[in-house]
Amino acid sequence: MKPRHFGLLSPNVKLNLLAVFFIVSSLLISPLYAQQIETKTIKAEPIIKKINRTGKLAFKRTLNLSFKSSGYLKELNVDEGDSFTKGQLLAQLDTAELTAEKNASYARLYQAKREVKRTNTLLNKKLSSQQALDDAKTLVETTRASYKVAQYNLAKSKLFAPFNGVVLARFTELGELQSPSQKTLQLAALNNNLVVRVALTAAELNLISLQQELDINLTQLGVVTGVVSKVPAVADQQSHLFTIEVLLRNLTANQVVVGQLARVTTSIPTKELAYRVPIEALNSVDNQGRALIMLQYANSDPISYSQQPFEIKSLSNEYIYLSAQQGSLPFTVITQGWQHLALEKVDQLNEDK
Repeated sequence: MKPRHFGLLSPNVKLNLLAVFFIVSSLLISPLYAQQIETKTIKAEPIIKKINRTGKLAFKRTLNLSFKSSGYLKELNVDEGDSFTKGQLLAQLDTAELTAEKNASYARLYQAKREVKRTNTLLNKKLSSQQALDDAKTLVETTRASYKVAQYNLAKSKLFAPFNGVVLARFTELGELQSPSQKTLQLAALNNNLVVRVALTAAELNLISLQQELDINLTQLGVVTGVVSKVPAVADQQSHLFTIEVLLRNLTANQVVVGQLARVTTSIPTKELAYRVPIEALNSVDNQGRALIMLQYANSDPISYSQQPFEIKSLSNEYIYLSAQQGSLPFTVITQGWQHLALEKVDQLNEDK
């Protein structure tokens, strides 16, 4: 039938033709939509919050070594980057002056002891007094103390390694005059001394606790396990972030590069329930800030679809978390092809008008 004769048909015939047209169209189009539609059944589950931050590998503790007394640096056996073992001699002063002071203190102590004996002999002969003997004994104690100080200063003229470690910095040269306030070497232990420092927001910090295990991704070694060893109570005044420390117990400084970047990742389940819906299933957001999701009702005959609003709990790059309660039933969401269903819905509304 040609289009120009369409107006000659009766109203009932026109309606029948339109009905046939829509039936044939739905038969042709619906299989195409069915092929494009993908669904997924979603259950209410605890919300899992993730932390994914980049930090820096560092030493948890460092030690600055200095000499107890003044003197010229005579021996320096290590340089920056050198490893050492516990008990190794690292540096030493010229001990000529300190040795002389110790010898002089010993001579004064020896003389003080002789004076006590002489005074005691005179006292027995009633040629001296008890006061003189007491003063002689006091002099022995003071000179003994001076001698011990001289011995201590001489012993501290050598710097020995307190642990197995590595030299981080050297602050002096051979022949330079050293003083007690001057740093000579900066050391760090090799074992149980590596941490990853990473800055977190206040919300992320609430998910972290001491001794909690976190995954650390290192360039050379891949993913290793760390334990939270420090949680600050106060945020940084400039960044307003909280810097935690994650201790790497099973690694030594010889296995990694201190100062390199490291990624801290963890997934922490919470007590809150939500529907974890793929982000591609989100149709739009209404005026009340609710997520509009297209649902499928497979129990109906025929299968029906409906766009429903849900309260949004949180968002991530992959999922949108919709509000759920204890006992909330699962539903089937349209993850792909909901655009066609939405267009059909609009067309039906326009036809109804």
